[in-house]
Amino acid sequence: MSRIDLEAVAPEAYRAVAGLERYTRANLDHTVLHLVKLRASMLNSCGFCVDMHSRDALAAGESSRRLFAVAAWRETPFFDERERTALALTDALTRLGEHGVPDEVWDDAAKVWSEKELADLTVAIATINVWNRIVAATRHQPPTDG
Repeated sequence: MSRIDLEAVAPEAYRAVAGLERYTRANLDHTVLHLVKLRASMLNSCGFCVDMHSRDALAAGESSRRLFAVAAWRETPFFDERERTALALTDALTRLGEHGVPDEVWDDAAKVWSEKELADLTVAIATINVWNRIVAATRHQPPTDG
């Protein structure tokens, strides 16, 4: 059971985060967006978001094999260079440590993503991390049906 319904209690805050979500959907490749959302949600142990984003990705045509491999993406051959750099940036931004995002991670991403794409990717990763934290705080649960 959820602790609080953020959308009902703080609708302006909810709409602000939803606005970021709409922006990322309109400005980032959907395949990469699904991978980023799933990876960050895995790292944050957000069961609701792992369930939702894996189901969304499957519905959009992503293979279950690639989705399962997101958990160990560095050890698999299933992702291209852009996807790999997006996943590496997701790891770095989600596990943001004392020294921030390592130059190597950023520089690798900047080699294959334009500046605008990199900005949009950064916003997408930040947005899923906001959603993960909201869900973790409120203990929102995934649906138990199919």
